Amino acid sequence: MPDSVVPLLESATRRLVRTVDAMADFQFAEPSLLPGWSRGHVVAHLVLNAEGLAGALEGVREHRGVPMYASQEARDGDIERLSGVGPSVLRDRLLASTSAIHDAVEELPEDLYAARIERTPGSDRTFTAGRVAEMRLREVEIHHADLDLAYTWAEWPSDFTVLLLDNRSAVHDGPPFTAHAVDLGRTWSFGEGGPTVTGPGPLLAWWATGRDPGDGLTSDDGELPGMETW
Repeated sequence: MPDSVVPLLESATRRLVRTVDAMADFQFAEPSLLPGWSRGHVVAHLVLNAEGLAGALEGVREHRGVPMYASQEARDGDIERLSGVGPSVLRDRLLASTSAIHDAVEELPEDLYAARIERTPGSDRTFTAGRVAEMRLREVEIHHADLDLAYTWAEWPSDFTVLLLDNRSAVHDGPPFTAHAVDLGRTWSFGEGGPTVTGPGPLLAWWATGRDPGDGLTSDDGELPGMETW
């Protein structure tokens, strides 16, 4: 995995843990930015995501196939159950899970980066072990903003903004457009053709996740393409 991703993940994780540690107990039950999820659901998801990725990487190191989740239904049910265990348990479990994923990423030999991991058993959604640090970084930064507290997309580091726009443009399958980040002096092609959408890089990246209507962006044809929530 790129050496530059690990320091970004470490910094992002420290920010997330500080935010969750500072949350008042009542805030865990309050709504997040994700429809139907409380802040407790978001923290629970971040815990289980880290544990799932760490377990999958352990399986790679031991040359046995370990999916990230037992099933989609198990994943959803586990998030629901964990979200209700109480703030102190969630805080402790988050800290432990961040240590687990950090160690798993650090201990993965380079010759195993290409090993494939299934999201769920038999799923066609797979990813390579070498991508785990980047995947976890996206989860931490995006869901930290989803908590709807002091940390927002506007605080995203430029390196992460670039990484996220790289990722979103590579997997985009909606209406085509070009994103132009005025603060970064860069453009990204989301498919071929379509309008040019211009604005600050972090806002473009946040909008590309489907979480913002794009009111701070402009399009040279006057229309912003619709973005699905990711």
